[in-house]
Amino acid sequence: MASPFSGALQLTDLDDFIGPSQWPVRVLRTRVKFRAGRLAGRERAAGSAGLHLAVSRRVTAGAGGLFERVPRVQAIFLLRLLPWPDESQDCVKPMKVDKSTGSGVAKIHIEEDGSYFQVRQDGGTQKLEKAKISLGDCLACSGCVTSAETVLITQQSHEELRKILDANKTAAPSQQRLVVVSVSPQSRASLAARFQLTPTDTAKKLTAFFKKIGVHYVFDTAFSRNFSLLESQREFVQRFRGQASSTQTLPMLTSACPGWICYAEKTHGSFLVPHLSTARSPQQVMGSLVKDFFAQQQHLTPDRIYHVTVMPCYDKKLEASRPDFFSQEYQTRDVDCVVTTGEVFKLLEEEGVSLSELEPAPLDSLCNSASAQEPTSHRGGGSGGYLEHVFRHAARELFGIHVDEVTYRPLRNKDFQEVTLEKEGRVLLHFAAAYGFRNIQNLVQKLKRGRCPYHYVEVMACPAGCLNGGGQLKAPGTTSKELLQHVQMLYDAVTVQVPEDAPGVQELYEHWLQGEGSERTGRLLHTSYRAVEMASSGLSIRW
Repeated sequence: MASPFSGALQLTDLDDFIGPSQWPVRVLRTRVKFRAGRLAGRERAAGSAGLHLAVSRRVTAGAGGLFERVPRVQAIFLLRLLPWPDESQDCVKPMKVDKSTGSGVAKIHIEEDGSYFQVRQDGGTQKLEKAKISLGDCLACSGCVTSAETVLITQQSHEELRKILDANKTAAPSQQRLVVVSVSPQSRASLAARFQLTPTDTAKKLTAFFKKIGVHYVFDTAFSRNFSLLESQREFVQRFRGQASSTQTLPMLTSACPGWICYAEKTHGSFLVPHLSTARSPQQVMGSLVKDFFAQQQHLTPDRIYHVTVMPCYDKKLEASRPDFFSQEYQTRDVDCVVTTGEVFKLLEEEGVSLSELEPAPLDSLCNSASAQEPTSHRGGGSGGYLEHVFRHAARELFGIHVDEVTYRPLRNKDFQEVTLEKEGRVLLHFAAAYGFRNIQNLVQKLKRGRCPYHYVEVMACPAGCLNGGGQLKAPGTTSKELLQHVQMLYDAVTVQVPEDAPGVQELYEHWLQGEGSERTGRLLHTSYRAVEMASSGLSIRW
């Protein structure tokens, strides 16, 4: 039987999970012909989101201009998309057009504003609506996100938080849940830029807002990041010293970015898993702190606490949904709900509240010795500073060298940089930072070819790192570069701490975790990764 479909829509060359030979494919039920001049202009205007045709071209002249007659569309490519689209780069599927009788050829007219119009044989036109590409569409090959995971993502939104807060208002005291919100430093910086506030004012006003709508405690994930950094430092030194006999190999690759982890587990599986750091991300360390330590302090079982994190990244919703972070005993997750910075902004709008107009509230602390009057952060950039902290610690611990300043050497682009520690002309440590999937793919190819010179790599899925996460706020009238620079400035404007000296950290290691390297430390601050088999499909092509 002849196929009813005339072609396919492919999303290619993504800075995302999919490789050139693993393109998600969506069938396109149409035979179309495009105005060539308008199409070329659209491609130039769209830049990296250019629209390309892969067709057998036959050009004809018509009353409306020059057209390409396409008897059969082979494929339409959306090229060089970023991991997320902004308002000028909406990731859309050209519309399905029902076959009509007659010649079987339809005209699609593209206006300057990007609107699509179908031109009928009688000369009439019909505006076509845009079809947004959802997770189910653009990841139709199941190469990255499964249908089960998309369900888990939909369960995590500001609307779910609102449901819990509303339920608390009518529930009996014994049935109410203690609501805790943990805010990331990246989200705080993004909100500060949007409302033209200092990071400290933003933190205090955000605390006031959440408590106004019914949240009980608001914490800062910079505190939990202390533990993630310290465990990463110790893990690297251990691997370096035992690299000849350890099953955990070098280079050690960071695991705080769930987008990168999703790609590593599902695309390269058992090859990359041994390289991944087992230290939990700041979000999941905060999950352990809230559902274990804080629950004990409040004399509550973990299921009586509803824990929400505010993150710059949508992939954090997937991370919170991992089965490793679910308690079978209490049937609860370490992080119940993840909302992005943009969702917090939407919540503010729905409540009719401007953050800048709120009175500041005192900041909350997980333990008495960690109380602070202002938020804190760490050195080393907007993605947590893993490279710098591990580099300094390893130089001191392994070679007795104190590093004052870490000097980066850009390679192919600003998102791929190297750092080296040298002594008497010999390279002792060779670290790198790789941001964005284009650089990640280059890194993976180096590993596969046995040509990767690094001992440690800080890997982040988003170009420019977490401050540029897909869940961050956009600023109308401001270029992405200018906005990122402003957010970076605000992120860097807070007091930085050395994890070892941060108030409360050593106390918790001693009393809560029962010492460094203990069984509790391994269970609550570390996790494991595994190769994930993709659904069997003709489209699931390894690359």
